[in-house]
Amino acid sequence: MKRNEYPRPQFVRREWLCLNGTWEFSFDDENRSGAEHWELDSFHPERTIQVPFCFESSLSGIGDTSIHDRIFYKRSFSVPREWEGQRILLHFEAVDYQCRVFVNERLCGEHTGGNVGFTMDITDYLREGAAQSLAVAVYDPARDETIPRGKQFWEEKSASIWYTRTSGIWQSVWLEPVSPLHISHVKFTPDIDTNTVTLEAEFSGCAPEMILEAEITFQGERVCLDRYLVGSKNLFSRSIYLAGDHIFHTSAHGGSRLWSPENPALYDVTLRLMADGAITDTVESYFGMRKIHTRDGITYLNNRPYYFKLVLDQGYWREGILTAPSDEDFVTDIRLMKEMGFNGCRKHQKVEDARFLFHADRMGFLVWGEMAAPCLFTDRGVASYADEWFEILRRDYSHPCIVAWVPFNESWGVPDIGLNRRQQNQSTGMYYLLRSLDDTRLVIGNDGWEMTRSDICAIHNYAHGSTGEPDKQAFFKRTMEDKDLLLSCTHAGRSVYAEGYSYGGEPILITECGGINYNSEQAGSWGYTCALSEEDFLLQYEHVIHTILSSDLVYGFCYTQLSDVEQETNGLLTYDRTPKCDPEKIRRINSRFRHNVAPDWS
Repeated sequence: MKRNEYPRPQFVRREWLCLNGTWEFSFDDENRSGAEHWELDSFHPERTIQVPFCFESSLSGIGDTSIHDRIFYKRSFSVPREWEGQRILLHFEAVDYQCRVFVNERLCGEHTGGNVGFTMDITDYLREGAAQSLAVAVYDPARDETIPRGKQFWEEKSASIWYTRTSGIWQSVWLEPVSPLHISHVKFTPDIDTNTVTLEAEFSGCAPEMILEAEITFQGERVCLDRYLVGSKNLFSRSIYLAGDHIFHTSAHGGSRLWSPENPALYDVTLRLMADGAITDTVESYFGMRKIHTRDGITYLNNRPYYFKLVLDQGYWREGILTAPSDEDFVTDIRLMKEMGFNGCRKHQKVEDARFLFHADRMGFLVWGEMAAPCLFTDRGVASYADEWFEILRRDYSHPCIVAWVPFNESWGVPDIGLNRRQQNQSTGMYYLLRSLDDTRLVIGNDGWEMTRSDICAIHNYAHGSTGEPDKQAFFKRTMEDKDLLLSCTHAGRSVYAEGYSYGGEPILITECGGINYNSEQAGSWGYTCALSEEDFLLQYEHVIHTILSSDLVYGFCYTQLSDVEQETNGLLTYDRTPKCDPEKIRRINSRFRHNVAPDWS
């Protein structure tokens, strides 16, 4: 199976070359690659691997789940002759964790961070008219608990809430040609209150009289076609008024121009960079007009009250682990979540492939973006954690589907945050850092408990009880109706707020709940409660969801979880994405009327 779809769907150029597929591969357990110069053309690794799948996965062709901290990749490639005279960019969408990249036996760059990709200009490393060689040396220390690894277990066999590791290249590798003068980055900031979008662009360089042309269309109708004199700057920003001669909130074809799960309206953008009267670069992109904010304990989407009905999505697959087997698997997951009546997901402990975000934008599905966490708090970890968040925001800022950032979960990476001021400062600092980079979204400081500064009071509660535990069920219901009880402690016995912090009127959401184990015959499988039949499962699920929906204190939920993952079998779907019961039955439970929520007319 080959992942050959265009990897960067919000910044598209016509010419590109996919480097996924068969690579040479070797374990480097004795750390010999550097001293023996495995990057030289004379060295050939002992086996092959299917990129972009990690060696632990079956789709890689290897399927070895034992620990190998150092690994090595090689392949040859040819640059199309029609690309001659252009700069050649090499893109890695994600490599976990540290890597060195060699082109034609020469080191051309290094990168640290396993969650988001990076780009290298390899033009000056290419050979004239010959096959090119590419080598990648990766170091991903499995037992280093200071590395942001999310759910990847540091032991050989997965257990409890920890899953099989993903080492090395795990997203697409590709090439593209660009003019020496090209658009290097684009950022869209919508403002529905002023009917404008702010376009920011960065360029590889500058030239006298350089011009950027922006053509924006909506459902095939041109909204604007403007040219802006960039001058001698390599950074451009301009607010563009979108209403024109039309009433902004409705289009010429009927319906709203505002993006929401119920109406995933997208504007298409073509950007052309010109210098000396010639087009030097053309990029296709898109954006959505969407606003998310809170007020008086209520979440608002596009200035109307909006109730979050989320599902926890780990983003794991049996055959690919963290890498989706195909692009269609992203579509399938979103379609099933929508069919079950969820309007969004919390991507848990994973920065998801940009292709997933593209499909969520297109299909209409909210996403809470989360970063894979380390386990320990260290000086080096604080710095590297912030560095990766800079990369995340740069890549994903313009996706309308993302409405919240979650920098911390359940005190992972800040285990003593309840009392430790330094760790509290990191949580608070990350809140303000993300807010300084992106004030268009909510930021949840420490999802689950021991919160510091946060736009949402995000509580985890699995203490709902099973059908055979009426006392627990009654206590769960009373908790959802009693504010003091709800804010007193979580199911784990941890305080909702860290010492020195307290509830300030933010919307209260139950951001993890449920976790009912049903329809699993796997030995050692588990959930927070267990259902013995479909009827029992639906009764428990209805109890959890309707208790939350009936609460006047709670303004949304996130159910755990979308699918089974290895030994954790509390999914609504099996690991292979087969629904455990008719999705319509889940939809009917999720669709119960909320009496204190204003209707959404978008």
